[in-house]
Amino acid sequence: MGMAAVEFQFHVLAVDDSVIDRKLIERLLKTSACQVTTVDSGSKALEFLGLQENDKNQTNQTCVSLDNHQEAEINLIITDYCMPGMTGYDLLKKLKESASLRNIPVVIMSSENVPSRISR
Repeated sequence: MGMAAVEFQFHVLAVDDSVIDRKLIERLLKTSACQVTTVDSGSKALEFLGLQENDKNQTNQTCVSLDNHQEAEINLIITDYCMPGMTGYDLLKKLKESASLRNIPVVIMSSENVPSRISR
C-alpha cells in the first residue's frame, strides 16, 4: 500500500450554444466523476483544442468553463449539431482532419429528427 494511486479523470469537452444544455451535460457527467470543459461554439472548441486562432468575427466574450482550471487531454467531445456559425458536423470534419485529434471520439446530439442529418 506504499504506492500512491494514479487518479485518471475522464475529460469531456461539451460544445453547445445553449447554456442550459451545457450546464445539464456538465452536471450529468460530473456525477460520473468526469472532468468537464464547456464551450458555446464550434470555433471556441477548436480554439480550446489549439486548432484555430481567435476569429476576427468573434467578440471578446469568452464562454469557456474548465473544471479545476487545469490543462488536460480530452477523451470525448459531445457537441450539439445545430449551432450558429459552425455546426457540430463541421466541427467533426475539422477534428478528423487533425492528425493529433482525429482519434478523439465525438458524439453529435440533436433534438431534431431529421433522417438525412442522422445518416450523415
